[in-house]
Amino acid sequence: MQFDDELKTFEAEGAAPLPVANDQGYIENNGVRIWYSTYGSGDPVILLHGGLGHSGNWGYQVPALVSAGRRVIVIDSRGHGRSTRDAQPYTYHLMATDVLAVMDALAIEKAAIVGWSDGACIALVLASQAPARIAGVFFFACNMDPSGTREVEPSPLLDRCFGRHVKDYAALSATPDRFEEFLAAVGLMMKTEPNYTADDLAKIRVPVAIVLGEHDEFIKPEHAAYLARSIPGAELITLPGVSHFAPLQRPDLFNDTVLSFLDGLA
Repeated sequence: MQFDDELKTFEAEGAAPLPVANDQGYIENNGVRIWYSTYGSGDPVILLHGGLGHSGNWGYQVPALVSAGRRVIVIDSRGHGRSTRDAQPYTYHLMATDVLAVMDALAIEKAAIVGWSDGACIALVLASQAPARIAGVFFFACNMDPSGTREVEPSPLLDRCFGRHVKDYAALSATPDRFEEFLAAVGLMMKTEPNYTADDLAKIRVPVAIVLGEHDEFIKPEHAAYLARSIPGAELITLPGVSHFAPLQRPDLFNDTVLSFLDGLA
């Protein structure tokens, strides 16, 4: 597979199209409609995308996981992609309740979660608050307290990613003319959350891999190391040659790492 290290293909075309779904639709949860889609069969794996993105960003991952014998569920976070939102401020806990609502509607008792950026935070909130439902968390490229983020430096790569998010929001959202409002609301959440302490992290009792790209633009590597030290039994994985966008930049590397983690879950 060709590398897309600079996200030029992603800017022009997005990720690979998602395959034909087994099932897709909306789940109502406390006044919002949460879009989901399912693929394949086997042990369930839920993919949670990053902030400002949508489930289509997992286009390179879904076929690989299905081919490996997994049932894959993708979910558009509230207000993202096809999912709607209400007047409540965004919180990671609120978005975690949406994931549980989808699991309940699909009769999924327990699933592994692969989270990317904001999706990783949602996944770890689930591991903390609903451990009986979570088989394991692949936590890619996120922080769990404000000290974990870098001062972001503008770059053409980030501009390309942002431009794609703007286009996709306009194409998918039920409120396509409200991107700036959406951006501000998500940005406020990112500035104020998450706020997990070392004691909070020490209480997590599900298998966790803390994963970070070697050149991540947003997350400090020392924060990833701190998370891995603080969560009992967690492993720390650094993906070489990639940044915050590894699932798009080098899908084979990312997919192999995910599958290795999933295969290790008992």
